[in-house]
Amino acid sequence: MKQHYKLVRGLTAGVFLAAASMGAALAADPIKVGLLEDISGDLALIGKPKLNGSQLAVDEINGAGGILGRKIELIHLDPQGDNARYQEFARRLISKDKVDVLIGGITSASREAVRPIIDRTDIPYFYTNQYEGGVCDANMISNGAIPEQQFSTLIPYMVENFGKKVYVIAADYNFGQLSAEWNRTILKGLGGTVVGEEFIPLGVSQFAQTIQNIQKAKPDWILTINVGAAQDSFFEQAAAAKLNLPMGSSIKIMLGFEHKRFAPPALNKMHAAANWFEEIDTPEANDFKKRWHAKFPNETYINDMGYNAYTALYMYKQMVESAKSTKLADLRKVIATGKACIEAPEGQICIDPKSQHTSHRMRLISVDEKHQVKVIKDYGVIQPYWLGQIGCDLTKHNDKKQYSPTDLPKKKT
Repeated sequence: MKQHYKLVRGLTAGVFLAAASMGAALAADPIKVGLLEDISGDLALIGKPKLNGSQLAVDEINGAGGILGRKIELIHLDPQGDNARYQEFARRLISKDKVDVLIGGITSASREAVRPIIDRTDIPYFYTNQYEGGVCDANMISNGAIPEQQFSTLIPYMVENFGKKVYVIAADYNFGQLSAEWNRTILKGLGGTVVGEEFIPLGVSQFAQTIQNIQKAKPDWILTINVGAAQDSFFEQAAAAKLNLPMGSSIKIMLGFEHKRFAPPALNKMHAAANWFEEIDTPEANDFKKRWHAKFPNETYINDMGYNAYTALYMYKQMVESAKSTKLADLRKVIATGKACIEAPEGQICIDPKSQHTSHRMRLISVDEKHQVKVIKDYGVIQPYWLGQIGCDLTKHNDKKQYSPTDLPKKKT
């Protein structure tokens, strides 16, 4: 009887030890981050920095002990700008790789291709780009700049300093179309006029007719929200035609670093509202730039996309460590407190509980004939206020919808 008791006690102890060992092993399992970024195709030049920024953040976080003692495993797939491939790869990362979080997508079209898939899961999705705003979706966290941070600062400046007649060149998908809608809405309040709008398919690289149209319309300035390497051909062609008009943009310089890619004076008189651009000269920004260029010495420019990809992983780390969980419901409880904040190279940034969009320190920058970047105005930190004002409140209801100035939420009963 005694021997039997010892045997059972020994077996029980062995089971407890095995369970404890298994628990420790599970605790040490990596946190899987699924990354969808274009590093080939027309958008590769702005997508590659996003992969690099993600890799830099993962190396730093893992080198400092990971997240809750767990290392990050980065799983990157290149959709090559193909929205069908974005959907295929998102499903693969979710079902096969069992990722804890999904990050990425360049165009708003790619984001909208992925979002319905994510919405059927309990996985958080970080969209790391500047965009046209309006997405009210509990699964999505946006950490790029949005219209109330960009167009609400840029357009009034352009009208006041250059005039009320605007010609718009926009990429022909939801980013360009909704950005143009924002321009029309803000411009109307300023007494301005759109004297021409062109929506250009991705991949188009010839702009002789567009330049002729602009010359005929005689605008005071041009809003350039064209996207991708092909469409950026506009700047060299416009310079060759001596168009020489002031330009404004929510994406140029900070995303496409055209002032580095093209010879002066192609980007002369360009103006942009930006939360990040490599010319920021602060101790925090300079320290970040030093670490980035040490890892990627051949990088042409640290663009806003690469920067946002870097900060997204640190924001995710802060939220997981605060929640002591990787579950979306627990991360959203952290967001709801208003304390999902990190000290980023631009300064402190926080996620707004109602919209799950991010505050940013915004600066208005301009480019001269030698392609030197100058800060014209520092607006300080601008909150992502618009969605909350029109009725999006993710602490109360999940709309799973994208709104625009002409497509507002119906009043909740």
